[in-house]
Amino acid sequence: MSPPTTASAIVSSSSSSSYFTLFPLTSTSPKSKPTTKLSFNFSKTQTRNLTLKTITIRSAVSIEKEIPETERPNTFLRESDDHDSPSSSSSSSSTVRSRFEKMIRKAQDSVCKAIEGADGGAKFKEDVWSRPGGGGGISRVLQDGAVWEKAGVNVSVVYGVMPPEAYRAATASAEVKPGPVPFFAAGISSVLHPKNPFAPTLHFNYRYFETDAPKDAPGAPRQWWFGGGTDLTPAYIFEEDVKHFHSVQKSACDKFDPTFYPRFKKWCDDYFYIKHRGERRGLGGIFFDDLNDYDQEMLLSFATECANSVVPAYIPIIEKRKDTPFTDQHKAWQQLRRGRYVEFNLVYDRGTTFGLKTGGRIESILVSLPLTARWEYDHKPENGTEEWKLLDACINPKEWI
Repeated sequence: MSPPTTASAIVSSSSSSSYFTLFPLTSTSPKSKPTTKLSFNFSKTQTRNLTLKTITIRSAVSIEKEIPETERPNTFLRESDDHDSPSSSSSSSSTVRSRFEKMIRKAQDSVCKAIEGADGGAKFKEDVWSRPGGGGGISRVLQDGAVWEKAGVNVSVVYGVMPPEAYRAATASAEVKPGPVPFFAAGISSVLHPKNPFAPTLHFNYRYFETDAPKDAPGAPRQWWFGGGTDLTPAYIFEEDVKHFHSVQKSACDKFDPTFYPRFKKWCDDYFYIKHRGERRGLGGIFFDDLNDYDQEMLLSFATECANSVVPAYIPIIEKRKDTPFTDQHKAWQQLRRGRYVEFNLVYDRGTTFGLKTGGRIESILVSLPLTARWEYDHKPENGTEEWKLLDACINPKEWI
C-alpha cells in the first residue's frame, strides 16, 4: 500500500454568501503535492472572505478512483453482495446490503421528484460514478430554481479500507487497534436550502455501515450498525410547522419503540450543537448513530420508515411558505443562520470529517453547503424580535409536541 498523503484545505466563505454523513470516497495519488490549497467561493457578488477552518486531511490510498458513468446501474454492489444475482450468497449481511441499497435509491427518486414538483420547473443535475472493484454512487444537485437555492440528494455504496483515525471519526470510538480497517458503507444524504427565508432548510441522512476485519486481525473487529436522522433548520419559527415536522418524526419512531422519539430527539439536540457559539444549528428532529442493539431486520425497517417520512414531514411546509413575501432584512437573517450551518458542517460534522480523512469526493462532501451565507461582526438580534425568538430556541431547545 502506498503511504498516506497529507493535504491542507483552506476553506473560505464570502461574507454574504452534512453525525456521520456518508459521502462517496476516492483515493489520493501518492504523486500528489504534499499540500494543496482549496478555495470555495460561496457567492459571486461578494468579495470579503472569512477563513473558517484549516482542515488537515490524511488519506490512506486504499480505495479505487471513481469512474464516471453515463447510465445508472441496477446495483453498485459487488456480485457477491447482490442478493438478486444468481451467483451471490444468501447471507444475512449481503441481504441487508442489497435491500438497504434498494431503499436509499428509491428514497432518492421520491425525494427528488417531490423537490422538482415543489419548484415547478428546475431539474436535478445528476452525476453517476462507479469503481472497478464495486461500489459507486449517484449525486443529484438542483441549483438556482424558483424555490430552491440549492438542493442536494446523494446516494453512495462504498467498499474500502480506512485508516484508524477515520474509523474513530465514523464511530466516535477510541477503541481501535492499529492497522487498516476494511469497511462497507451505504447511505443517502441530503440538504435542501430554499430561497425564501420563511421556508426552512432540511437535512436528512440514513446509512448502513459494516467493518469486515475478523476479531483477531489488525483494525476494528467485524460489526454492523445503522445511523441517520432528519432535522429542521428554519430562520423564522412558525410553531405549527415545527410541530408538524416533529409529529411526523414521532409517528415514525412510535411504530417501532415509544422510547425512540424522546431518545433520538435529545440525541439530535445534543449532536447539532455549535460549541463555539453555545447554540444549536436548528430546531432539531431525530438523530441516531452506531445503532446495533436491536434486531437487524427491525432497524432496517425503521431506517426505511424514517426515509419514507421525509416528504410528508417537509414538503407541506415548503408549499405553505415558499411564496411568503419577505424583505432584505429577512434575507440577511436567513444568511446569518446559513453561516451557522456552514460552521457546524465544517467544524463538527462527523460525516465531513470521515469523508475528508478517507480522501473524500470533495463536491459530494460540500454539497451540503448553501450557495450564500453571511457573517456580521458581533451580530445580536434585538430582544423580543422574531429573530431573537429563533436564536433563543436554538440556545434553549424545547419540546414541540
